[in-house]
Amino acid sequence: MNLKSRKLIPLGIFGALILIAVLIRMNPPEVTQGGGFAGPQMVVETSSVERQDYQVHLQSYGTAQPRTRSILIAQVGGQIVSVNENVRNGGFFERGDVLGQIDPRDYEADVKISEASLADARQALAEAEARSQQASEDWGRLGNEGEPTELVLRVPQLEAAKARVQSAESALSKAKLDLERATIRAPYAGRVIRKLVDVGQVVTPNTQLAEIYATDVIEIRLPLRNRDLGFIRLPESLRFSADSEKTETAVTIYSDLIGDEQWDARLVRTEGAIDESARQLHVIAQIDDPFGPGSAGKAPLKIGQYVTAEIEGKFLRDVLVIPNNTIYQGSYVYVVEDGILQRREIGIAWQNDDDAVITSGLEHGDQLVTTPLGQVTSGLRVSVAGEPRAGGGGPPGRRPPADGEDGATNQKRSAPQ
Repeated sequence: MNLKSRKLIPLGIFGALILIAVLIRMNPPEVTQGGGFAGPQMVVETSSVERQDYQVHLQSYGTAQPRTRSILIAQVGGQIVSVNENVRNGGFFERGDVLGQIDPRDYEADVKISEASLADARQALAEAEARSQQASEDWGRLGNEGEPTELVLRVPQLEAAKARVQSAESALSKAKLDLERATIRAPYAGRVIRKLVDVGQVVTPNTQLAEIYATDVIEIRLPLRNRDLGFIRLPESLRFSADSEKTETAVTIYSDLIGDEQWDARLVRTEGAIDESARQLHVIAQIDDPFGPGSAGKAPLKIGQYVTAEIEGKFLRDVLVIPNNTIYQGSYVYVVEDGILQRREIGIAWQNDDDAVITSGLEHGDQLVTTPLGQVTSGLRVSVAGEPRAGGGGPPGRRPPADGEDGATNQKRSAPQ
């Protein structure tokens, strides 16, 4: 290739580029850019907020304790000669059962001694009465004038003899009482927590023999949250109610110590002061006859056993109740209005682990969002699951193809020039 030809090559390339630019300018391709997405950006589930009647149930906890708990103490001393076979840890007994026996022979002898002393005192009294009567007759027979003095009639000796009889009678009663106390009887139907003495042991008065409790009633001390106090019928508020028997607060006691078990109970009283450590009010729930026929098939309650309680609260009428898991940070919820997600600040009157009673922020018929939401902002366009989407479907940044467009490329086709 000669030098002249090499000089013409750049000029040809430059001319071709100019020609291409002129052709493009005269017949440009028509391409439509994807418009902003006007449809919903997420799908949520909602439920309609409805006014309803609602039964409040309060949750609490405590430990089972007997209403009556005692330490059996020896009132007389001596050797333990027998112990009831039921006086063992966990043993049951009935009212009046003989739980143990202290050697009674010393006390039987004291009874006989006291009986002899009483007989002597009564004989002395009879002699004193006879002498007094004789002195009165002698006074009249001797022709003495006036009333005889008490000393002449031996009145002081007579009164002393009467006093000795009374003393002997009291000593006999005391001896019989000691003999009776040598036999240890159950003061009520109950159960043994622990036995402290056994056969052969010598005890003195005031020696502890066993720890027992009555099985007629079990009580549970239940704390109440301060915000729950307005939603429960306290026993003290029913004291002067004419139908208090009909409005007793029901309680259900639960335990999973040995399987899932429950007992019916009732609130019987409110403590008279706020607990200083917990700063809470406590109420007492009572289970009647927890070891009776109604407990058949259940594991007997143990003293100190931890239990949970569900307390029947007030019955609320015409209130708004929403699921607790739809509330965020304890203060707001999301609702859908005309396809727009809106954040609502709410007021909560009461709530438990599942439900919340709402006082403000929601109205009857509002569409409450039940779908768990992450970091979202109010004003986002959404669609409700199960309802037709407004604003068209399709992913963000795309719109449905119009007439004359390729749905795959979203470009208008140009007629060939």
